[in-house]
Amino acid sequence: MDIDDLLAEVSADAVPRETRDLQELTRAWVAERVAPELLPHPEALMERVLGRIRKQIELVEDQTGNMDPRANFTLIVVQTELERFKFLVRSFLRARIKKIDTHPLHTLNQHAASTATSAPLLSTAEYQYLTQHQALLSQHYATSFLGQFPAALQQLDDTTGISMVDKPDEDAAVFCRALREVGEVFVEGTEKRFEIKRGDVWVVRWSVVRDWVRSGDVELI
Repeated sequence: MDIDDLLAEVSADAVPRETRDLQELTRAWVAERVAPELLPHPEALMERVLGRIRKQIELVEDQTGNMDPRANFTLIVVQTELERFKFLVRSFLRARIKKIDTHPLHTLNQHAASTATSAPLLSTAEYQYLTQHQALLSQHYATSFLGQFPAALQQLDDTTGISMVDKPDEDAAVFCRALREVGEVFVEGTEKRFEIKRGDVWVVRWSVVRDWVRSGDVELI
């Protein structure tokens, strides 16, 4: 850790938790909209944000009808801040649900692999939505046309030969910025090697920077 990292930690501690949560939520929202595949669910951040939204809604409900001009001005500020948080949360969740609906079987496999780690891919609500939605789709497909096929051709998750599990494009190009020193990067399948330094902005394949994005060393922009 160099002096820049130490200064960044000191300055981060001086920022109020609410402001830091807003910054983290904005970064998570941008990353989720840019990344080709689903990113791990930021459970702790979402718990704090949703808890703050509930408290602000209760405050607005309690203060509604107060004739004090100062209270009305405070209420306008609170409502404006509340709408900003609600917009980010809604847009963030919509981006995640879109990816879940687009690649449901792949998402299930990835979530199963991530349950052993400290960063599960899906939240509890997202996992319930995915399993129930996929069960309904499977039942619909079976009654519509799959039931007429031979048993060997009825599996939606068959990976023998041509895989039936649709996956996101891991080689899609993304814009990213290095928050810390990454070092030399090798692009698999090519002879391309380059060094990513702190503050650099690159357009690279998602598969190249995926691990650094998840670790927080690189952010998507």
